[in-house]
Amino acid sequence: MHLDDYTRYDALGLAELVRQKEVSPDELLRAALEAIARVNPKLNAVIDVREADAREALKRGVAEGPFRGVPFLIKDLVVHAAGIPTELGSRLARGLVLPHDTVLMERYRRSGMVLMGRTNTPEFGNNATTEPVTYGPTRNPWDLSRSPGGSSGGSAAAVASGIVPVAHGNDGGGSLRIPSSLCGVFGLKPTRGRVSVGPDGGDAVNGLGIEHVMTRSVRDSAAMLDATQGYAPGDPYFAPPPERPFLEEVRREPGKLRIAISRKAASGVPVHPDNVAAVEDAAKLCASLGHDIVEAAPVYDDAVLVEAMVSVWCASNAALAEMLGGALGRTLGPDTLEATTWAAVEHGRRLRALDLQAAFAVFNQVSRAVGAFFVDHDVLLTPTVAVPPYPLGVLDSNKPMGAGEWYRHVFTLIPFTPLFNVTGQPAMSVPLHWNAQGLPIGVQFVGRFAEESTLFRLAGQLENARPWSVRRPPVHAAHAAP
Repeated sequence: MHLDDYTRYDALGLAELVRQKEVSPDELLRAALEAIARVNPKLNAVIDVREADAREALKRGVAEGPFRGVPFLIKDLVVHAAGIPTELGSRLARGLVLPHDTVLMERYRRSGMVLMGRTNTPEFGNNATTEPVTYGPTRNPWDLSRSPGGSSGGSAAAVASGIVPVAHGNDGGGSLRIPSSLCGVFGLKPTRGRVSVGPDGGDAVNGLGIEHVMTRSVRDSAAMLDATQGYAPGDPYFAPPPERPFLEEVRREPGKLRIAISRKAASGVPVHPDNVAAVEDAAKLCASLGHDIVEAAPVYDDAVLVEAMVSVWCASNAALAEMLGGALGRTLGPDTLEATTWAAVEHGRRLRALDLQAAFAVFNQVSRAVGAFFVDHDVLLTPTVAVPPYPLGVLDSNKPMGAGEWYRHVFTLIPFTPLFNVTGQPAMSVPLHWNAQGLPIGVQFVGRFAEESTLFRLAGQLENARPWSVRRPPVHAAHAAP
């Protein structure tokens, strides 16, 4: 299968070719491996190619799921597969191998996906770029001098460059939506509790962390959420089941939605004119499709919320690092952790139980205020990030600084996404805009809690009105094909 043919289809399209016996899973794997060989030396998106494991899976037989035979990559964080390293972008976890699949990995396998490797991630997912000390920087396929975003930057770059049509990611403060925006792909963060993170934990980062994928097509994201959502035994909570499959929602009309538009960050950090223009352009498109557009935004104390998030993230970092150090017999410190991670761990160690309870009280107050806003508004439209794709090196996580200083530094670029990890609402970055330099600038749409259906209907409508998958970055597998 030629790379031009391989990259023309989304994941459901490739799986349909397999079902029709027009192509075999082995041919798809060969195409994906060729794509890695052609573009990954420039991008450093895939840090571990598991060809032998993938071929062994093909010999055993691929599940008859919606993505039968489609090559797949997992981010090197949270989700893990039996016998395959999971290193969390960290020297501290180098060589860590667990003997079991996570619940989500089991569901990926049942969907028919063929795991073929791991993608790059910043240490512990603590950054809005993907430049870990342990594996080096991932580059943006639209401009190799720029970041693909983070913390799912490796996966976003792999999808944008045509290596795979779908790749795993997760989102504890925007880590699916940020790289989707910077790489020009579709990224949806589901509702809290929609996707299980078992059996290793009840939730990730005290409910802030959510698992899903980045895709080129809306329908792939919807179909994957259908395949992976739902309760697993022992989960502490789960999102209400959808009324119908999400894939069906993509084909349904969204009706007339009341969409609030907000261009300004609650923190007051400046938003680049290109990102403001992207939101205004998206609002005009939504209005042309019959939706009501109103100027409005939730009101909350951003400074107090950021302080609470710093406490929760630092406590999570400290607990994770202590667990890894104990299990692997390694000492925590600058030789095993990047400077800002080490600062977060030290800060987390100093926190009291009362500090975390105070942070959770802030989360509740903010969630109630934001939830009330969505009583009168169906969707909120904002920039995904505050600036166009930024240069590599702007977010240097190995530069010594305090934990609070570090997170506030990151927040100057990503002031719009973390709020909805706190509230647990579904939110998506949609690639509707490219600036004069040809760089992608996504916009964020946020829905009510447990209403991914509304977002999928709207995303399907937007994709039909302004298709984005025809755009390809300069570094793309098909460009290099003979």
